[in-house]
Amino acid sequence: MLDPFKSRANLDERILVRMDTSEDAGVFRLDSQTALVQTLDVITPIVDDPEEFGYIASLNSLSDIFAMGGTPLTAMMLLAFDPCLLSPEGASLILEGAFKALKETSCALVGGHTLEDKEIKFGLSVTGTIHPEQIIANSTGRAGDFLYLTKPLGTGIASTALKAGMLPEKTYPGFLSGMKTSNGPACAAMVEGGVSAATDVTGFGLLGHLWEMCQGAGLGAVLDYNAIPLLAGIAELVEMGLVPGGAYRNRGYLAAHVTGTGVPENYLLPLFDPQTSGGLLMSIPPEKAKGLEQALEKHEVSHWKIGAFTEGAMIEVKG
Repeated sequence: MLDPFKSRANLDERILVRMDTSEDAGVFRLDSQTALVQTLDVITPIVDDPEEFGYIASLNSLSDIFAMGGTPLTAMMLLAFDPCLLSPEGASLILEGAFKALKETSCALVGGHTLEDKEIKFGLSVTGTIHPEQIIANSTGRAGDFLYLTKPLGTGIASTALKAGMLPEKTYPGFLSGMKTSNGPACAAMVEGGVSAATDVTGFGLLGHLWEMCQGAGLGAVLDYNAIPLLAGIAELVEMGLVPGGAYRNRGYLAAHVTGTGVPENYLLPLFDPQTSGGLLMSIPPEKAKGLEQALEKHEVSHWKIGAFTEGAMIEVKG
């Protein structure tokens, strides 16, 4: 979770978010009314179907724009593959999935690049727009804010089970549908609701991205373990040891910052699980919470209130 840019100060006053708070995207002011929101994200296949992979990878990239409250504008594709292992038809299907995701989010494709690699990789560089005074950062939460999550956890664990041929039938529908759900409606809801801060839950897991929010705001957090949604069958897969290495690495990195009260250690693993195209994690003052819930319901976004920001410098998960 080291970032080589964190030690460098912003060199241009037009850059509107700090590099040391692990924001989801960079923001560059064009004028008093418009700023660019820019991101790049590339992943390896998480499902077998190439078109679904292209669709999911694209939503995963677009999510960084939505997490800042921005509107995607243009995208460029990056596809890496071994032509001896991936056929032209397979590559075309990956791109078809991406075209579908971009069309659904009204984001224009303006180019891309391919290169040879031993492992398939695909993703987008996305540019969006936002008003300079309406940026939703991950580092601006406040003590007492409620925390809301918009997708269940467990995609990394489910993907590990899928690759091993051991994914339960009851897990697959939620696993796939969650990753194929755009965070665009959740973005619209959180803008309407007036959230204090937000991020999307991806490679560092729920607790890793929550810790980034805590560090940026100088806060701690308390979570209700029983309120945190998991995909069906995830607890059983953890018991079977079908947990990706990234979850253990995330847990090791956060060991000094997370404590569990009344929660067995292994039960916490889904909270460290690396997510692909995960949900948005939002904080909002209690007096605005009802309005956010109404906005999420209006935009048909699933949501769970999972905890709150606190004074201090630890994340406590209570069973």
